[in-house]
Amino acid sequence: MADNIPGGGGSRGVLVLSGISAAGKSTVAQALAERLDRSVHVRGDFFRRMIVNGQVNMTADPEPEALEQLRLRHRLAAASADAYCQAGFTAIIQDILLGEHLQEITETIKSRPLAVVVLAPSPDAVLAREEKRAKTGYGPDWQPKDLETVLRGSTPEVGLWLDTSDQTVDQTVDEILKRAWTEGAVS
Repeated sequence: MADNIPGGGGSRGVLVLSGISAAGKSTVAQALAERLDRSVHVRGDFFRRMIVNGQVNMTADPEPEALEQLRLRHRLAAASADAYCQAGFTAIIQDILLGEHLQEITETIKSRPLAVVVLAPSPDAVLAREEKRAKTGYGPDWQPKDLETVLRGSTPEVGLWLDTSDQTVDQTVDEILKRAWTEGAVS
């Protein structure tokens, strides 16, 4: 197992892992958590799936209620990560955080140190990954190039952005462990 935070003196923190659908967030977050000695993988989508009735899904042109539910999901993930961090764990929040939502979650998370890593493989690499997945994140209204446009065009360049198009999961985790707590640090 790796030390949680290089140079952190054994302290714990929160790492936010973002990217578009099929960028590898779930797989990388789980592999990263498995490399750390006390860690938690906070899956943002878990909070969406908890809604039994009344769920409004995100679309290219979302309803106000869909945005409210998305922000609720992000607040719940941030609160969970803070609670785990306070209990001595490194919390890895993994979710699609595009546009203003990435900045909002960094302002909501109280624990420090805090690092952000954005997985940014090419749209072609994302399409290839999407074809191999059991679940689907895309359809007629959403294509990787559309989310890529939102990612590159309206998401603040917070933290460490990695082009993982040609990396294995282990290579991506290695790079995160080397660089996230310095280059991806958020004050």
